[in-house]
Amino acid sequence: MVLKKIPKVKKLMEVLIKCEDGAKLPVFGSKQAAGADLCAFLKEDFVLKAHTWYPIPTGCKISLPDGYEAQIRPRSGLAVKYGLSVLNTPGTVDPDYRGEIFVILINHSEKDFTIHNGDRIAQIVINKFEKINFKVTDKLPESERGEKGLGSTGIN
Repeated sequence: MVLKKIPKVKKLMEVLIKCEDGAKLPVFGSKQAAGADLCAFLKEDFVLKAHTWYPIPTGCKISLPDGYEAQIRPRSGLAVKYGLSVLNTPGTVDPDYRGEIFVILINHSEKDFTIHNGDRIAQIVINKFEKINFKVTDKLPESERGEKGLGSTGIN
């Protein structure tokens, strides 16, 4: 008789979320998706004019454990098809913030874009971060790269 090894079930992190009546919970588009889609929470359609930006409400608030942040990122399909992105990519939701999550969408295209209630407008990814203490110094250790930046490594 061959015994099968039972895979360990990874315990999922729990994030408390409170959504307004009618607002959609974030949802993962696939089994291994890193980000969950955030949806617009609008009373009426909103037209995001070409070359403008606006904070779009989601109707959702979260409570993160200390040491974690939520990053608000663009959806690639909206970027490639319509020229939409998140203005402050990635937007950060701090663990002590309890207000509604807004997505600052920017329309880079030449055409106005209509956002409907419930449209998937961005994605939310939870990340661990380290708290740091800045230590002032007069000199930094040398490195191979040094101060080379802003394209110094070329494109090919």
